[in-house]
Amino acid sequence: MTRVFQTPTFKRSVKRLRGEQKAALDAAIRAVLNAPTLGDVKVGDLAGVRVHKFRDHTHMVLMAYAYSEADDAITLLALGSHENFYRDLKRG
Repeated sequence: MTRVFQTPTFKRSVKRLRGEQKAALDAAIRAVLNAPTLGDVKVGDLAGVRVHKFRDHTHMVLMAYAYSEADDAITLLALGSHENFYRDLKRG
């Protein structure tokens, strides 16, 4: 079974979500758990990071995660809209 970890940055983002947004996030996390290679692979500074895009009613939301096939683990890194998402993700 795939293990799931969350970074403090991801946890803070989830705390700000409303009920229907959390439901959309839960569905996206389930989709990633079922197919860990679902997200787009990033290169350069973000090598090893995958980004899965999903909608919560009207907004496009990006979820960054890292998948370790050897450990069968997914680390949820960041969550947010496209604006400044990659810049903030690079900062860590």
